[in-house]
Amino acid sequence: MTTSVFINLPVKDLPKSKEFYTSLGWSLNPAFSDDNAGCIVISDTIYVMILTHEHYQQFTDKQIADTSNTSAVLNAISVDTPEEIDGLVDRAIGAGAVEGKPQDYGFMRSRTFADPDGHSWEVLWMDPIAQTGDWAAVQEKYPQEA
Repeated sequence: MTTSVFINLPVKDLPKSKEFYTSLGWSLNPAFSDDNAGCIVISDTIYVMILTHEHYQQFTDKQIADTSNTSAVLNAISVDTPEEIDGLVDRAIGAGAVEGKPQDYGFMRSRTFADPDGHSWEVLWMDPIAQTGDWAAVQEKYPQEA
């Protein structure tokens, strides 16, 4: 069985969140979406479950974090090219996200955004050479960055 990742996020305005996430180019799975939840499909194995606060609260005894003041998690997804970072983050900003601090180490680049509920997302690309862990090769290709 393939392992899948389900990121569960409490949202204040479910229709607005459905619109936001689908505007990024991700799809909504109607079979797992209703007036309490939306299943956003990022890939064949990665899903974001956006849940109304009331529905989310059924799964935990803890208080829902105020993401305007606190950070509980950074959701990071990788893309295949550096250009894909800009496309995704620019769409997010166009849909109402707030951009965070970008990072560029040459061999790895990322941009971040907060969705309308303040949930943090990082979109990153890493050179395949760096993914091997061969830091000598990374240093050779990116002498100032490694």
